[in-house]
Amino acid sequence: MAMNDSVNILNSAYLAVEYIDSFLPDNPLQQPFKNAWNYMLDNYTKFQIATWGSLIVHEVSYFLLCVPGFVFQFIPYMQKYKIQQDKPETWEKQWKCFKTLLFNHFFIQLPLICGTYYFTEYFNIPYEWEEMPRWYVLVAQCFGCAVIEDAWHYFLHRLLHHKRIYKYIHKVHHEFVSPFGMQAEYAHPLETLILGTGFFIGIVVFCNHVILLWAWVICRLMETIDVHSGYDVPLNPLHLVPFYAGARFHDFHHMNFIGNYASTFTWWDRLFGTDSQFIAYKEKEKKQQLTMKKKA
Repeated sequence: MAMNDSVNILNSAYLAVEYIDSFLPDNPLQQPFKNAWNYMLDNYTKFQIATWGSLIVHEVSYFLLCVPGFVFQFIPYMQKYKIQQDKPETWEKQWKCFKTLLFNHFFIQLPLICGTYYFTEYFNIPYEWEEMPRWYVLVAQCFGCAVIEDAWHYFLHRLLHHKRIYKYIHKVHHEFVSPFGMQAEYAHPLETLILGTGFFIGIVVFCNHVILLWAWVICRLMETIDVHSGYDVPLNPLHLVPFYAGARFHDFHHMNFIGNYASTFTWWDRLFGTDSQFIAYKEKEKKQQLTMKKKA
């Protein structure tokens, strides 16, 4: 009975969104995107699209999303939004990070990406424009992927902090006490495989078109680069996502090393009390700010 009620609620929600969507104006970018998509299908094989297309989406998205945080370090006005203001970025650290990223991207992630084609073939995942899901379905699927990845990340990330294995794997990622956007995927190769597995679970569950692979890549990179940016910028649209952790939440993890283990949302840390030190830290900050205001 409960299952039927849940299905009815989901169907009603889907119909409601579909009804609202029918009143929205046509997207002016839809036709150019359709033309580009069909051109890609006509001129490249599925293997090329799944492999090289996925690599291009990942690399372009990653480094483009890193640009704002990289530029912020040269803008004095933005320094008031930097969370750990006493630890500025250095060229030495950024160059070291960049070299490790290239190794991980092309020697760890690329071999995994090469399996994308075989994954789509095995599960008969379509590439055709006509079978592409609507935007609101993609949004819901990406949110579902984020929920699954977040659960995986919380428990495996917490395990990687165990004193018996921390120094062998996860310590690499914590070389930077004050993180910056490009450092999001700076990690030991084993960590890339262990935590990266959570990314693929949602794909296995939800994927009904190759576009979800790319949409979820972009969403996941947007989130992880934001929380590693080191800047808590106001009017960040990601803060509109319910229970979103954000940069300040994850920055504390790098500064404190203990607690705040989740990647995207706050509920696992709240449920298991692993955000207690973060909450105490925020309360201490509030008291200090009130004291400063009274003195002023």
